[in-house]
Amino acid sequence: MALSVPSDETPLLNHSLEHQQRTAPSLLRPKAVNRMSSSEPCPERPHVEKHMGQYDTIMRDVIIGFSDGLTVPFALTAGLSSLGNTKIVIMGGLAELCSGMISMGLGAYLAADTERQHWEAEHARESSEVDTIPHLERAEIFEILAGYGVSHAAAAPLVHELTADKAQWVRFMMDFELRLPEPDVGRAWVSAATMGLSYFVGGLIPMLPYFFMQTAEKALLVSVVITVVILVTFGWMKNWVAIRTRKAGFWGAVQTLIVGALAAGTSYVIVRALDHAGSD
Repeated sequence: MALSVPSDETPLLNHSLEHQQRTAPSLLRPKAVNRMSSSEPCPERPHVEKHMGQYDTIMRDVIIGFSDGLTVPFALTAGLSSLGNTKIVIMGGLAELCSGMISMGLGAYLAADTERQHWEAEHARESSEVDTIPHLERAEIFEILAGYGVSHAAAAPLVHELTADKAQWVRFMMDFELRLPEPDVGRAWVSAATMGLSYFVGGLIPMLPYFFMQTAEKALLVSVVITVVILVTFGWMKNWVAIRTRKAGFWGAVQTLIVGALAAGTSYVIVRALDHAGSD
């Protein structure tokens, strides 16, 4: 038998139900879902690995060019300053600076261009071997994967997929057999410009006091102070960028300072000795 509710009592019944829901114990109420609850593991941040890239390659060229530019012209100007003539120091320093900049830039270009030519020659040879002796190339893939602990049975599907496309097959052999990643096409010009300009800037810094001071001895002292500070700072930064430890930065600063001091001291002593020998 169904229970009927008079229409005039319906609002009262609805009001009573709403009152019971508001006053019911909290355990009977539906709880809001807390998505940041401590019982649930928080999503981990994505792991970002840092590897050698285009930026690091440019930094390497800057380091090489700047360190050579800071050391060689400084040693030359220090040696020429023993003659006591700032004009000779400036002329000799600028001549070495320009020739060194061209030499460093040309060397960087030739190195990058040779690397590209070497890669192209090896790529052509590997492509020819894939066409002429594919069975030996497949066997080499199995050997490569076996070096990583992959069994022959597990490697067979992967080898089948790799050898289905010749371009990917040759690329795999270049990357893993020869360990020759494809170099950037425009790297030669970028490397040449970066290293040459870095050499020029690094070599110009020790020469600046000679442009503004009349006495070569005083200019040498100021140049030594400036160069020592830059050598220590640059040596620390060079190793910090590459290794990122305080110990490496400290040793980088010490090594760079020692090399610069030895180069400048040797140049100064040689020029001084030759000048005295000539005057006698």
